[in-house]
Parts: sequence; C-alpha cells; structure tokens
Amino acid sequence: MITLLAARIRMLMGWHDSENGQALIEYSLIMCLIVIVVLVTLIVLGNQVRNTYCNIQGAVIGA
Repeated sequence: MITLLAARIRMLMGWHDSENGQALIEYSLIMCLIVIVVLVTLIVLGNQVRNTYCNIQGAVIGA
C-alpha cells in the first residue's frame, strides 16, 4: 500500500530524478514510523481511553 501511495505521489509531483526519489522514500519511512508509534500508543492506552469514554457516557446519561 505504501509503495502504491509513493508511486502516486511521485507521479503527481513529477519527481523523476534520484535525489527527489530519495527524499520521497525518506518521507515515506518517516510516515511509517509515525504510524507505528500511533498504533503502539493506541494499543497501550486503548483500555484507558475506552474506560474514560465509558465514564463520560455514564455521567452524561445519569445527568
């Protein structure tokens, strides 16, 4: 999926030389790292966030 996205971005931006292609790959790797960090954060904090929303929902319904 990321390679498809990178190919479409390269096509739209008209990047054909190696330096711009290298920059595109670097940005793609940074985006992958950000996605991994977000997923790990959601996995670690998921139950706490769910409990907080349940508490808020209970308070709103009970009000």
